[in-house]
Amino acid sequence: MPSRPKYQQVEELLKENILSGQLKPGDQIMTEEQLCERFGFSRMTISKALNHLSDLGYIKRTPGKGSFVMPPSVRKETASGRSFSEDMKSVGMVAGAKLVSYRVVQAGEVPVAMGKLGLQEMDLVHSFVRLRTGNDTPIAINYTYIAAKVLPAINVECLNHSFYAYLDAQGIDHSRTSDRELRATLPTPEQKQLLGIEEGALLCSSHVTYTMQEGRQALLEYTETYYNGEMYVYTMEG
Repeated sequence: MPSRPKYQQVEELLKENILSGQLKPGDQIMTEEQLCERFGFSRMTISKALNHLSDLGYIKRTPGKGSFVMPPSVRKETASGRSFSEDMKSVGMVAGAKLVSYRVVQAGEVPVAMGKLGLQEMDLVHSFVRLRTGNDTPIAINYTYIAAKVLPAINVECLNHSFYAYLDAQGIDHSRTSDRELRATLPTPEQKQLLGIEEGALLCSSHVTYTMQEGRQALLEYTETYYNGEMYVYTMEG
């Protein structure tokens, strides 16, 4: 029986190390030179194996820096109301959050959120930005706007964890959403820095969240989440 091609031997060993958790998301794998020395194969063979792993989404090759293990891709339906924490759980990762900024602003300073939440220019809005992670790897940036007239105060410490878990603990319903949109966009310099990327598109998912207040439906939140496009795959039903 013929032996496996040399490039497949390299590819399968690295894939096994990734799937077993020996190599974790964000880890840098051996250089081409190191792999050549380990296997005794040519540079061309090693490069072919790494390129194929990159095509399959297991690693990302960055010129001048090396090859790094990619987090598993999250597959999500466009109409799904699944939270980021649930997304991470679906691929065996632990969700995290890091607060980047928090301000209370007048709605006129954030006109898109003002329109989405049906506010007046002088109404107050909780505005915060968070970096969302999976196993401590940056995956998404979340921009959230909360109508202060519906939720007057927020424990800022909760923003370093799951905000929806905080709402649950406060007995605040957040299950009703609308105006879901999904679009591709190029990252800003700040977004590149936060996500640790140099190029590539982001997927922006946005929606409005409602809650119940005094027996009536009230607009609570407008949020935009910018996902690393290499880590999220959206699918459509039907």
